[in-house]
Amino acid sequence: MPFYRGNELAKVYDDALDEGFGLIASNIAEPNIMMGLMEGAARENSDLLLQLSGGAATFAGNEDPVSGLKAMGAYIESIAEQYDIGVFLNMDHQTDMDFIEAQMDLGIPSSIMIDASHEPFEENVERSREVVQMKEDKGADVLIEAELGQIKGVEDEIEAEEAFYTDPEQAVEFVDRTGCDLLAISVGTQHGVAKGKDLELRPDLARDIRVALRDHGLDTPLVLHGSSGVQPDQLQEMLQHGICKVNKDTRYQYEYTRTAFDHYREDPEAIVPPEGVEDARDTFFNETEWSPNKDVFDPRVVGRKIRERIADVHADLTHVSGSANQSRYV
Repeated sequence: MPFYRGNELAKVYDDALDEGFGLIASNIAEPNIMMGLMEGAARENSDLLLQLSGGAATFAGNEDPVSGLKAMGAYIESIAEQYDIGVFLNMDHQTDMDFIEAQMDLGIPSSIMIDASHEPFEENVERSREVVQMKEDKGADVLIEAELGQIKGVEDEIEAEEAFYTDPEQAVEFVDRTGCDLLAISVGTQHGVAKGKDLELRPDLARDIRVALRDHGLDTPLVLHGSSGVQPDQLQEMLQHGICKVNKDTRYQYEYTRTAFDHYREDPEAIVPPEGVEDARDTFFNETEWSPNKDVFDPRVVGRKIRERIADVHADLTHVSGSANQSRYV
């Protein structure tokens, strides 16, 4: 089955560390984004790491995150069978311990990110270690990502107004005490809409964290959150320092909406009656000469365009991150 769990994902990260590339971890807010991501990754022979936030799972499950995870997990597994690449799912920015336990019991995700980065250091260690221990007790085939430091911006309705850079020596203590499989670090990126020229990026800090971990015998893959505004040259510099997972969310949300907007504004009178014609949508324009054009408003028409655009965007990103032609499974 091409939809794999944690043990296989760990092998991909080992390859990434050895070869110096990263996986673009792509959030899916809606199924058309997921479809486009699979097509783009397969086109470039890149393994694909999808991400689902708690908010996205809740949305998909009609306000029930467990139902949403089940639905999206089945959807991903069914569509992944059409491709030869490896497909993985990370649960992004998880804070609800009951939901995390449900994820492990369902055996759906490949990895889970416990986010206690907003807590004091000791609390962050305690909660992150609790998730690692839960994994070990259940024998779950899942990797655990934790975060140290805080990234500015809004992620899944949680806002952080200040950024706190990750301290290299504290990173060593954190990984050693928690046993996490991956470490998300704060090096100047920002959640949400950000421009690369406005970011105070610290690739030197990523290097120092990587060196400190390796000096203590910890070959832990690093994670870069809030990368939507990071430019290709900036990202490639970060990838030289052990960053194997690069999160993308806001970019795909924008491309989704921009593609739909461009589609509908090409022929607005196919959707909205022209001036002088009553907007009688409640009767579906039964008594007007004008009618909307189904060739334009059928949601599958714009859905296909969205998939194509997301595929193109992700295909380009696989070359920026170096994961193109690196799939273990093709």
